[in-house]
Amino acid sequence: MKELSIFIDESGDFGEYDFRSPYYIITMVFHDQNCDISEYINNLNRELAFLKLDNVCIHTGPIIRKEEIYETMDIFERRRIFNKMIAFIRQIDIRYKCFYIEKKHISDVVEASGKLSKLISQFIRDNYNEFLGYDDVKIYYDNGQVEVSKILSSVFNALLPNPVFRKVMPKDYKLFQVADLLCTMKLVELKMNNNLFSKSEEIFFGNMRDLKKNYLRPLKKKEWI
Repeated sequence: MKELSIFIDESGDFGEYDFRSPYYIITMVFHDQNCDISEYINNLNRELAFLKLDNVCIHTGPIIRKEEIYETMDIFERRRIFNKMIAFIRQIDIRYKCFYIEKKHISDVVEASGKLSKLISQFIRDNYNEFLGYDDVKIYYDNGQVEVSKILSSVFNALLPNPVFRKVMPKDYKLFQVADLLCTMKLVELKMNNNLFSKSEEIFFGNMRDLKKNYLRPLKKKEWI
């Protein structure tokens, strides 16, 4: 039996355009279950436990913005956590794909949902034979936004024979936390390219050259082209 697991996270909302949240992004992380990554997950859990972060869901946005459980940590502690997640991603055999729209050019929720659905549908069609090579395709999402749940259900049910949907608790799946990181980094890349960096992003990542060299380029190697 061949099983493909797809972990999905999103960034943004379907509300009116706001310059502070100009994009809507859906990120999918693909993992062939025949590729065992349990050793890497165990190693990451041990390293996070050493930092007193055992059984914690790693959210990348708050790490960058110094929010939630990270608000008392200095930048070196937060970068250490972030870099451990980056190293984990570089070690494991996964692929990912980001689908995004710029909300400035979208009139309402219906149009936004339609555009995202078309992007995801086209990707599946372009790689249809590869998807059909799996006996099971399981989609993991936390049902965080109703619109995303509807998009996923309609697209996958329309295009694949028997997709299986699983609601996840983010803290229980490291690959869901990976989807969160990749989604955040796609947003960082888009903001960088359009000179929309926030102060917290400038502080955390420093200059653009280091951001591209240390993070964006290595992550691109995992992208499903």
